[in-house]
Amino acid sequence: RRAQMPQPEYRALAAWMVARGFAVLVPERPGHGATGGKYLEDQAGCDEADYARAGHATADAIAAAAGLLRKRSFIRPGGIVVIGHSAGAWGALALASEDTKDVAAVIAFAPGRGGYANDLPNRVCAPHTLKAAAAEFGKGAKAPVTWLVAANDTYFAPAFSRELADAFRGAGGRVNFHVLAASGSEGHWLPE
Repeated sequence: RRAQMPQPEYRALAAWMVARGFAVLVPERPGHGATGGKYLEDQAGCDEADYARAGHATADAIAAAAGLLRKRSFIRPGGIVVIGHSAGAWGALALASEDTKDVAAVIAFAPGRGGYANDLPNRVCAPHTLKAAAAEFGKGAKAPVTWLVAANDTYFAPAFSRELADAFRGAGGRVNFHVLAASGSEGHWLPE
């Protein structure tokens, strides 16, 4: 199913960033779409989900893309802003807890894993494990995080997202949490 996913474009967001002088790279993670390769971010089943490991695997892919960008002459050192959505945002939170060389900030749209469990809205696999991983990421977080969720997100509802952000903050991470207005019929897809 992941191999069939189309490459996300985030056209409006990318255009907004470019208009403000940012270079934009929209990488596709291994195992998704046309990238091929093995899916490296498997969190395992619902009950035994390892969200921390999955997040760090995503962070590794983001760090590899940032490393490529960092080599370009037009990239200002220390000025990378990592913007992620859903599992990509979860990986961005994990990256914030790692060596964030040149990462100035993280913007996370609806970060999490295991949402819409069993194809049911407002259900998350092993929510306690997801909160524990958020705290783990916050413990070593160096980059400041802006955490955004739409009012009508049914993958990670605003109240649950706030609990995740509070776990991240409670462990030492710097986070600004915001609930945005409802977006379309499913707020989880807000940034697309």
